Amino acid sequence: MPSLPLQLKALADGTRLEIIKMLLNHDLCAGAIASRLGISRAAVSQHMKVLREANLVTEEKRGYWTHYEVDCSELNRVAEELSCLADQGARSKHPCFRFIRNGKFINQENLEKRRVKEMCKCCCEHPEKLKGKPEDCSPEQIKECHGDSGDHPCVSKKEE
Repeated sequence: MPSLPLQLKALADGTRLEIIKMLLNHDLCAGAIASRLGISRAAVSQHMKVLREANLVTEEKRGYWTHYEVDCSELNRVAEELSCLADQGARSKHPCFRFIRNGKFINQENLEKRRVKEMCKCCCEHPEKLKGKPEDCSPEQIKECHGDSGDHPCVSKKEE
């Protein structure tokens, strides 16, 4: 079974995505695909090789021609895996991995107490607000991230 990254890479090409869309309506031979897309048969052959290796299309010999069709069950599996990834991201509300022990979040009442103290030991809770390295934090960033606490690791480095 091909990996999800291989399948996503196959689908990431615009031409291959157009081929998939066409094949969802009808099974087609390489010549028909080439004429509809305005590309050479050799180019279609290369695209079909990538799609076959990703198990996204199947082929069937009919006389002199090979007809291709989408493997809808495999396409649905890719969609389900992406949906599962999206669901996992929606469930995670804690930005810092320090709060996970044995695959579960630590005690909720201790979470807020530990959040401020441990935040910068692994990384800042709001890294998008930083301008560079942690030691380059401005006093405003430190206050926004940690309140008025003086235990920010960047503060002691600046004072030394």
